[in-house]
This record gives sequence, C-alpha cells and structure tokens, in this order.
Amino acid sequence: MPDTALPPARSLPAGRCLDWLAAGWQLFLRDPARWMAVAALSLVILAALGVVPLIGWAFTLLAIPILGAGLVSITDQAARDGRVRIDALFDGLRRDAGKHVIIGVSHLAGALIIGFVAALIGTSAALTGALIGPLAAVGLATGGIMLAIVVFTALWIALIMALWFAPSLVHFAHADPVDALTHSAAACARNLPAFAVLALALYVLGWIAMLPAGLGLLVLLPVLAGAQHAAYLDTFSAPATPAPGSPND
Repeated sequence: MPDTALPPARSLPAGRCLDWLAAGWQLFLRDPARWMAVAALSLVILAALGVVPLIGWAFTLLAIPILGAGLVSITDQAARDGRVRIDALFDGLRRDAGKHVIIGVSHLAGALIIGFVAALIGTSAALTGALIGPLAAVGLATGGIMLAIVVFTALWIALIMALWFAPSLVHFAHADPVDALTHSAAACARNLPAFAVLALALYVLGWIAMLPAGLGLLVLLPVLAGAQHAAYLDTFSAPATPAPGSPND
C-alpha cells in the first residue's frame, strides 16, 4: 500500500499538452547549458549500457525509468527555484531506489512480454499458412504480421502510459511501484486525447531533433522532462511535495 492516498486525475482538454511543452521549453531556457549537460549525461549513460554485449538492451530498458526519476527530481527543483542540479540525475538510486528499480524491471518485463506476444502472433500465422498451402501462407503471413504490429503498438502504448507518471508518483506521492504504474496508466487513459496529441507532437519533434546528428536531443530531452513535470501537476492538480530527503540546498 502507498504511504499516502494517491491524488485523483483530472480530465483535461486535448490542447493542454501544448501548454506542457511550452512549460518545458521555458524551463529549459532558464539554464540551457546545465540542461544540455544533463541530457548529454543521460544519453551517454544509456549509450554505454547499450553496448554491453548481449544484455545491453536489457540494462538500457531497466535504466530508463531510474534516470527518469532523476529527471523528475531535477525538474521539480528547477521549477521551484531555478537551480538545475546535474548530480540529481542519480536521485533515482539515492531515494526510493528499490521502488524505481522495480519500475525499471517492470519496463523490461513489459517490453519482453510485448515482443513475445507480437512474435507469437506473427509466427503462428506463418506456420498455419505453411500447413495449409503456399497461397494461404502468403495471406496468413501478411495478416499475421499486420495483426502483430497492431497488437505490439497497442501494448507498447499501454506500457508507456503506465511508465509516464510512475516515477513522479513515487517521488511526490510516495506511491508503491505497482500503484504508481496502474495509477499512471489510468490517468493517461482518462486523458487519452491530450496524450495522443502529445505523442504526435513528440514524434515530429523527435525527427527534427535527430536531423542535426542527433544534437537536438540535448534540447528535446530537457523540454520533455519539463513537459512531463507540468503534465503531472496539471493532471493531478496538486502542488508537488518532494519526497523525504529531497535536498533544499
């Protein structure tokens, strides 16, 4: 059970996501040099984990929510007093580390399950078609691949919804990992139009950020962190209360 009752989610209009992105951009402009340093450090860590032979991808999936918790800590303090503490990127391992690691494990397990289900659907269709005949094999294989893509996309969106607010709910509301994941998914589902527009905007911004050799990610990542912070405060309509032990200096 969580230490405190989790804040209820509000229903918001679809266009509100543009306000979140604007808030993230304004927060970035307060100290762009430090924010880009935070982004560069995050990307270096993920890249270093990714090159570990055989299991680097697993370490990366595990680390993303933990680094996300650090970004929550950085963003909240920056929003309150304008200070961007680069070392706070590791706050996910300093406070409530067990909870954030469980969320990371959930991310990894969810990705594995989604990949397995999608592969199972595609493979089953192909094998069934092969048993029936060559013409049927083509049709079933094509249909199976299309179905696998649809299922993969739907499950991946659900996983992202569960992860979106989870680190913030642990940090601010002291939620248990399972409660944080389910509450995050429910909040996103309640505001599906707003998050659909946000996802579309981030998809476009992501391609733009990749054009100058990926350097745009040094801007997009801080803006995304600020947008996520604004989205949390807006969706749950409650002042952010730092977890016990949050530095004030």
